[in-house]
Amino acid sequence: MENTETSNEPKILNDSDKFKLEQQNLRLVPEFKANQLEVNAKKYWDLFYKRNETRFFKDRHWTTREFTELLNEDNPEKRMIFEVGCGVGNFIFPLINENLNFFIYACDLSPRAVDLVKRNPLYNTEKIEVFQCDITTETVFEKIQRDEILFILLKPGGCLLFRDYGLHDMAQIRFKAGHKISDNFYMRQDGTRSYYFSTEIMEDLFIKAGFEIASNCYIHRRTINKKENVDVPRIFLQSKVMKPR
Repeated sequence: MENTETSNEPKILNDSDKFKLEQQNLRLVPEFKANQLEVNAKKYWDLFYKRNETRFFKDRHWTTREFTELLNEDNPEKRMIFEVGCGVGNFIFPLINENLNFFIYACDLSPRAVDLVKRNPLYNTEKIEVFQCDITTETVFEKIQRDEILFILLKPGGCLLFRDYGLHDMAQIRFKAGHKISDNFYMRQDGTRSYYFSTEIMEDLFIKAGFEIASNCYIHRRTINKKENVDVPRIFLQSKVMKPR
């Protein structure tokens, strides 16, 4: 059973949570190590997908429920989506299964993840083009024409959809000393990194970029299985922003 709630406020920390977060500050990741993690980010994610292949992340069958903008049944024209950080296609392939009228561009930092997407039986070059790149560099334009990426990301009225780990998620609180790089930014044991987003941080980024914010909130999701004594609370940050018309 899953319970899901939305909130504009982060999780209220109890004394145990506060203690664990304070303990993380006793030993931070050294600056040299933090720089090495940045330089070798692609390598660590590639090793992650070498170990886990398609087994780690679950398919996102909730996408069109949470982001109804993807349905847009009033518009019969084929639309384009650009997913940044596609992993092994957990967002892409559930959409393909819904037979929606999209062409999907997708990229990931990891070449191995991109290869796993291409090996999926649902991969169809008439509907998907996936490629490896670091979105923070200009190499993205080698695969997508500049006028197309403007259409995807910057067309007036276009929508940017965001979902990632939220502030004070269970996984953030569980980190031990020696894993914290900076505020809300952590190193995992395998060298990959994770950031836990707040509504304030995202609001500031969106406004500075010129977007209009439609929604920006925390998703509190709790998975409960009493038979197996499972109670897993997770927190995500979910946003919808628009390019002004």
